[in-house]
Amino acid sequence: MSALARWFRANGHQVWGYDKTRTPLTEALSQEGILIHYDDAPEHLPAEVRAHKEQTLVVLTPAIPKNHQEWAWLREQGYDIRKRSQVLGLLTAGRRTVAVAGTHGKTTTSSMVAHLLHHAGVPAGAFLGGISVNLGSNLLLLPSEEQLAAANSQLTTAQVPIVVEADEYDRSFLTLHPDVAIITSTDADHLDIYGDKDALVQSFRDFAGQIKPGGTLLLNHTADASVAAAVQPGVRVLRYGLSAEQGPDLHPADVHAHGHTFRFELVAPGMDDAHVPGLELPVPGFHNVENMLAAAAAAHLVGLSWEQLPAAVAAYKGVNRRFEFVVTQGEERAYLDDYAHHPREIEAFLRSVRALYPGRKLRVIFQPHLFTRTRDFAEGFAQSLSLADEVLLLPIYPARELPIEGVTSDIIFDKLTSPRKALLSKEQVIQTERYADDEFEVIATVGAGDIDQLVPELKKILRNKWYGAEA
Repeated sequence: MSALARWFRANGHQVWGYDKTRTPLTEALSQEGILIHYDDAPEHLPAEVRAHKEQTLVVLTPAIPKNHQEWAWLREQGYDIRKRSQVLGLLTAGRRTVAVAGTHGKTTTSSMVAHLLHHAGVPAGAFLGGISVNLGSNLLLLPSEEQLAAANSQLTTAQVPIVVEADEYDRSFLTLHPDVAIITSTDADHLDIYGDKDALVQSFRDFAGQIKPGGTLLLNHTADASVAAAVQPGVRVLRYGLSAEQGPDLHPADVHAHGHTFRFELVAPGMDDAHVPGLELPVPGFHNVENMLAAAAAAHLVGLSWEQLPAAVAAYKGVNRRFEFVVTQGEERAYLDDYAHHPREIEAFLRSVRALYPGRKLRVIFQPHLFTRTRDFAEGFAQSLSLADEVLLLPIYPARELPIEGVTSDIIFDKLTSPRKALLSKEQVIQTERYADDEFEVIATVGAGDIDQLVPELKKILRNKWYGAEA
């Protein structure tokens, strides 16, 4: 949503917005000239919006609850209301599109594609679901015809690739018709929308069927195999994974960790037997090696040369709240923050943390996201979180949902097998960390709600403990 807001603002439109909570992101948008209010009341809608209904476009996120008063008023008054995904579909229509889909991994992978192209000087635009550290934004503006001409590019604006994160939540990605698509995973999620996994997988098949003839689908080895059969004639399907067996068309070789850097070679039998040695990815995690494989292949398909790849990979700095190192003390201690909110994501994150810090005691602070997701995957959450030595569970972050009777963090808590566990509020987490001893060398905050509000205070506490001064 914020990337769309920035796009409209950059293209000369007046932009207003509502958000439930004031955050660093909303503050940044305000500084960019986007006026935001935080009280859900129709009287807070701008006078310009009230006076110019025919000239107003209302963009809606699925995160808005159904009982939102401003939304109801705008509907009653007959405003043009479009879903975020519909607007993204309109902005990408007729353009060369790289769409990254999957129940997890899409934000990181799409940010990688955008970064690789931008670093190599390949003209591109991007709408991302997280803040790219390299770009300092979730938006990469498409160059104008004048900018392309000044750069001596032979491309027209329609030929410039645009990278988008393709959200499966409410079948949003079916507004897109990409030239290149990546599907990172088709694990069960959003069962409040789909009902069961088969319906979710069908939506990915529908998405794959919208890839333009002559295009390419990069399909992760964990994704349902039936997706590959859904593409139109003339669409190439490349399977990728961490081994030749998992990714017969695209895989790494000689993967090994060196501190926080993963070194590997790209091997692509499905892409003219390409082989790119000497890649150094400074963002840890085997899952990120896999993400980078797909991103590199997609970027290559729209203009990145293999020769440009090593320098671009080495310069990648990640996405805010994706395996983010908040505080570190050499190789001994670390505080990390991650957006993981699905059992598979949490497992991949924690296994990578364990690999980076073998033998260290690990405390995880987790905030479940959505009542329905907690209900549907309580056992999976408990199993993945139990990789930690201690789990501190926060109450469920409701987002767009109303409470469900009997669904609380307790249903995860009761199944945890970690040696230590506790149910705490955010205030209690801060107090626990402030007065805890130094038994735990690795701390991680995990979740997709407002758990990130804990990060600044935890950062101060841990810097004070480990370095003897707040900063």
